[in-house]
Amino acid sequence: MKNLKKHSFLCALLCLFISSKSLSQNNPPPAMPTQQNKIIVDKIVEAAHYKTYVIDFCLTKINEASAKEGWNEQKAIEITESINYKNFRDAIYNSFAFYDEVELETLLKAYEQDTAYQTKNVMTANKALVNNLNIFANDIVLGKYISK
Repeated sequence: MKNLKKHSFLCALLCLFISSKSLSQNNPPPAMPTQQNKIIVDKIVEAAHYKTYVIDFCLTKINEASAKEGWNEQKAIEITESINYKNFRDAIYNSFAFYDEVELETLLKAYEQDTAYQTKNVMTANKALVNNLNIFANDIVLGKYISK
């Protein structure tokens, strides 16, 4: 009986130790490009007209939700005014974090020089970024970016 209590105590202590160690693990920070690469990514966004795409996408989601849920005009305006591209910019930077400067410069030149390439958008084809944009737009619709 004494042995059973001792084993139970040791087992409980072991479980407590393991769970505390697993809770103390930190998630790594999101991957971000260098400052120079951020400048190039901003130029790519401008050349690809992606900022306009993000805002238009959010407006479409807001209009759909407004019609579906019967929002009054004040709520629709308040939600619309909460759209801020800067709140989504880190997701864009993150999607380009693993490109080096040469690859980004090549992509930028393709957007700036080739009109046929301008009709394609590497950001709208990136599934992770599309998913992040959906989440961002849904959060806007839910009012999570309304400043109080």
